[in-house]
Amino acid sequence: MKLTVVGCSGSFPSTESACSSYLLEADGFRLLIDMGNGALGEMQRHIGLYDLDAILLSHLHADHCIDLCGYFVVRYYRPDGGRCTPLPVYGPAGTERRLTAAHDDLPHDGAMSEVFDFRTLAPGTLDIGPFTIRTERVSHPVEAFGFRIEHGGRSLTYSGDTGPCEALDTLAAGTDFFLCEASFTHGKEDIPNLHLNGREAGEHARRAGAGRLVLTHIPPWTDPDINIRDAQKVYDGSVEVAKAGATYEV
Repeated sequence: MKLTVVGCSGSFPSTESACSSYLLEADGFRLLIDMGNGALGEMQRHIGLYDLDAILLSHLHADHCIDLCGYFVVRYYRPDGGRCTPLPVYGPAGTERRLTAAHDDLPHDGAMSEVFDFRTLAPGTLDIGPFTIRTERVSHPVEAFGFRIEHGGRSLTYSGDTGPCEALDTLAAGTDFFLCEASFTHGKEDIPNLHLNGREAGEHARRAGAGRLVLTHIPPWTDPDINIRDAQKVYDGSVEVAKAGATYEV
């Protein structure tokens, strides 16, 4: 699997990165995981506008899904070749309603579904292209999912947005690559059921026996170097911070 960081800033874009969005490729299939603020522009650095095969949304906060409104315009008003075939979009219940409300002025109420094939996520296992994906609800104020994605005997776990929770330990158990949010700073923010700090991300990675930890969803006001150091205090494996444009072979 090839993972490209399209965007990794938490909560709002930074001067260096769009919000959460990750391109995962295998066997010629292109899956975009989340599409937050600024991701649509950055995605075009890596693939063409019409090259995606599916989109997977962890939850419906704007920094993970809002650029689908712009992508609707791209697919609905395509200047060459007519309207696009509906693209599978896997997301929490109410995804179409959320995007329709955010866009507001649609040609008609069902316009979103003319270019997106909305499919509702639930805890369990599903296949998207060549990927086998296990989904679990994680700890966040809205319905939110973490994902374990497997292909060719390798695994990638993406936390989505979450506070500490057993579901994340389950998803990440023995994973080769752990893409884990670390929004908060240990000893500074303490808001239950919202986000992880660097130390908590490291603790999850240690308990899971993860092969590699990449911290992501770090807001511009959080110091990533502190989060790396805090994670390294409790986890002996490789730790780094995601950066826009970085690519990984999983």
